[in-house]
Amino acid sequence: MPERAFLSPGWGHWFGTDQSGRDVFSRIVHGSRQSLSIGLFAITLSMSVAIPLGLLCGLIGGWLDRAVGWLLEILFAFPTLVLALLFVSIFGSGITPLIVATGLSISPGYTLLIRGQVLVVRNAGYIEAARALGHSPWRIIRRQVLPNAIRPIAVIITMGVGQAIVWASALSFLGLGAKPPASEWGTMLSLGRDFIANAWWLTFFPGLFIVLTTLSTTIVGRYLQYRLEKRLS
Repeated sequence: MPERAFLSPGWGHWFGTDQSGRDVFSRIVHGSRQSLSIGLFAITLSMSVAIPLGLLCGLIGGWLDRAVGWLLEILFAFPTLVLALLFVSIFGSGITPLIVATGLSISPGYTLLIRGQVLVVRNAGYIEAARALGHSPWRIIRRQVLPNAIRPIAVIITMGVGQAIVWASALSFLGLGAKPPASEWGTMLSLGRDFIANAWWLTFFPGLFIVLTTLSTTIVGRYLQYRLEKRLS
């Protein structure tokens, strides 16, 4: 309601109200589903591209590895946000294009990580032992290479969700993501920036939850990494 617009944080409205009189706390809670969904779908898309490419480059090598490496070098020449803007210009704006742009823009880095992990496992001593025992190449890949190369991906995915949320929020802040009146956190930041001098809570609380979510996924990822390393040691 207009008469309740720009109410500062208090007992009635913990995070205040926005320019339309809507409760900011309720919008952040409602928008958490949208922001987390964007992050999860974006990292899923990214991994669906990175895992096959990383495995193929690491296992096959040769011309395929050189070709993909050349493509990744070109993509790495662009900052992640610029690359995401390029994909947005191709696919358009909105939630679905936002997911596609975010997922594709962060996939090159994950492709290199997975490729490097495959190369480490492929040259490990237990792989040489399996070859010496006469195991077939397919059995070595299925029983030795793939499980050991993919195991750390759970850590990468966990931390990648927070990264995807940050990039998606950045695009929404620029007006290229979810459209108003969506309660996605980046869109809330974009709507509140014009009133930041008089209504600081419109940008502070959405930004705070973006930071806390990213920090939480990073902590969970680090914990999983610690448990994994402890288990393997």
